[in-house]
Amino acid sequence: MPDPFYITTPIYYVNDVPHIGHAYTTIAADVLARWHRLIGDEVFFLTGLDEHGQKVQQAAAKAGIAPQEHCDRLTPQFQTLWQKLAVSNDGFIRTTDARHQAVVRRFLQRLYDADLIYRAEYTGWYCTFDERFWTEKDVDNGRCPDCQRPVEQLSESNYFFRMSRFQQRLLDHLDANPTFIRPESRRNEVLGFLQKPLEDLSISRPKARLSWGIELPFDAEYVTYVWFDALVNYVSALEYLPPQPSVDRLWPATVHLVGKDILTTHAVYWSTMLMALEIPLPHAIFAHGWWTVDGEKMSKSRGNVVDPYAVVNQFGADAFRYFLLREIPFGQDGDFSHESFIGRINADLANGLGNLLSRTVTLIHRFCHGAVPAPDPSAVTELETDLQAAAGSLMQETLPRHLQRIEFNRTLEAIWGLVQLVDQYIDKTAPWVLAKNPKDVQRLRTVLFYAAETLRFLCLAVYPFMPDTAREMARQLGLPYDFSQPLLKDSIAWGDQPSGATVVKGKALFPRVEASAAQSPSKPQPEESASSQTDADNLIGIQDFQKVELKVAKIIAAERVPKSNKLLKLQVDLGDEQKQIVAGIGKKYGPDDVVGKTIVVVANLKPAKLMGVESQGMVLAAGDQEVQGLVTFEDTDLEPGTKVK
Repeated sequence: MPDPFYITTPIYYVNDVPHIGHAYTTIAADVLARWHRLIGDEVFFLTGLDEHGQKVQQAAAKAGIAPQEHCDRLTPQFQTLWQKLAVSNDGFIRTTDARHQAVVRRFLQRLYDADLIYRAEYTGWYCTFDERFWTEKDVDNGRCPDCQRPVEQLSESNYFFRMSRFQQRLLDHLDANPTFIRPESRRNEVLGFLQKPLEDLSISRPKARLSWGIELPFDAEYVTYVWFDALVNYVSALEYLPPQPSVDRLWPATVHLVGKDILTTHAVYWSTMLMALEIPLPHAIFAHGWWTVDGEKMSKSRGNVVDPYAVVNQFGADAFRYFLLREIPFGQDGDFSHESFIGRINADLANGLGNLLSRTVTLIHRFCHGAVPAPDPSAVTELETDLQAAAGSLMQETLPRHLQRIEFNRTLEAIWGLVQLVDQYIDKTAPWVLAKNPKDVQRLRTVLFYAAETLRFLCLAVYPFMPDTAREMARQLGLPYDFSQPLLKDSIAWGDQPSGATVVKGKALFPRVEASAAQSPSKPQPEESASSQTDADNLIGIQDFQKVELKVAKIIAAERVPKSNKLLKLQVDLGDEQKQIVAGIGKKYGPDDVVGKTIVVVANLKPAKLMGVESQGMVLAAGDQEVQGLVTFEDTDLEPGTKVK
């Protein structure tokens, strides 16, 4: 039986718009999942959404819809992004899943029956945004210590989990398992937190204040605190999302990947909950750092939030994946700047890997009729021996070691070290010179074989990080690879791929990006008009009108475009497809005002970019200088995609 490898991301709050932090965690988990599939492990990769809580209830009420409908409308913004980022998750859990809720209630009842949950009166400072209570010593000038928003004092009866009973047991576990919390700096943070007495945890909210949640099995007047509900997902998912129930096979989780802001909830709340339930703890919790943008903290008010959709649309998923994991050590804070991103694309991807593949394929075409030649043992020199040794060491020692330690940037450094070595090898051997002398034909063929064979190793090495790039490399090198198979289950050996493979010239893996022409996904761009100027004579014929494809659409998600008080980015359902439309309606409507509206859109408009965000259509609205109102339908049962004429 293959070894199990179970990796999770946090489940993301459904009211949030996917941002660079969500993408970072999920891409990192995807790299580890792809690597472990390559080496033949039984992988289960889980991500998903946290859909309960006060913020969801309030947003749904503002939109005039039920909370479940609100969640259903916003869920696609995450699922679509994961597809665009080539995320290969095996399971996607939603805390509104009935089977997840059943597990939460079962765990609550087990703890209640064991007298590990009790009811008590409580007075404390409550933060609505974080949906948690704080003590007097935690509150900073009447503000939440986490989000700095104002808190309010509440007195109410609630149910509490006896978390304090497990403080010493958790400390003992940390002492016996020094790699349980990683990296070391985060482990020290948790140890510091546990130096103070651990308080019991409020795990309920009265329905009179919050009704959108999982009802307590022992008191119908209360719902479950969102964090207790959310953390259970890592176990509950294994009961119904894999092809077969896999709790016994896959638990404990190999690694939970989380952001450092939620480390305490995972390292302390979740760990003590598992101890109380007598369920083994996960093998490791790895907390990564935060991203700033051009040296500043990301903030909607600053308008500098990096939109992963915009980055991928402009530069491609693989370039984004590479940058995030190459730029900084995983676990430390990092800074996203347009200049450094473009620099990585041009230096590492275009001039490095892309150029190496292109020149190798071109040389094989020019001098070997497009087929990888067979090497001549008599023509092998120390250069070839060193290159072969470097490629073997990378695949058999360096990659497994760094990925086991979750050292993504060091893994990529090692891969690009081999890229540079092959480039230098080609320069030193100068196959274009060898081709001029018939006596050097065996040497020429040997050089080109060694270059192609090293690229085969590189193709497998980059796959977890840049899957589309690896597939294109395999295609151009004539490699019949099916990356869904455990290609590295057995040790990769030099010369496994027989000579004679036909190489195929293809497009550049990564075209160079001119910094002056590229728009920054984190900086505002001049607003562009998606409409073209009309002729002086604005009369049109019926043929002109028939070119415009008007369709019924339903707005399923909306958000403001950073640095613009006018533009909203809409995700609209057209029945057989979804489109992203940037509309200048932001002064009249907020995002919550338009979600759920049935509108009319121009569905065949040529895509345009407004402030760096691609718009794939246009909404119809009334007004001259300013929008007075959207064109909507009273009959909201109209099917999205219906033609308007």
